[in-house]
Amino acid sequence: METFGSSKEFLIGDDIAWETVGEGVKRKIMGYDDKIMLVQVSFKKDSIGPMHEHHHSQVTYVVSGQFKLTIGEETKVLKGGDSFYIPPHVMHGALCLEDGMLIDVFSPIREDFMQK
Repeated sequence: METFGSSKEFLIGDDIAWETVGEGVKRKIMGYDDKIMLVQVSFKKDSIGPMHEHHHSQVTYVVSGQFKLTIGEETKVLKGGDSFYIPPHVMHGALCLEDGMLIDVFSPIREDFMQK
């Protein structure tokens, strides 16, 4: 397995460039080692996080906005202050109903996010 080491101990948000990952969706990797990763994701209204699955456990905090989120067979609308958990290998996706920001935590690290 490829290892990526770890991020610096202190990361200044303004110093990290946004990476566009979809129409109206961009992200910043805000800290990681081989076991855990924190990612800030910005969504514009009507942008989509397409349905997908991965082997990582994921916990996400909704900082702001409103999202129609599907995890497995269940769909709910979440807003700033809410959070959700996605078990490994469960299909999930989101539709942004109002401009917003998510903070994703993955374990282990999302290796695919590190490929440049």
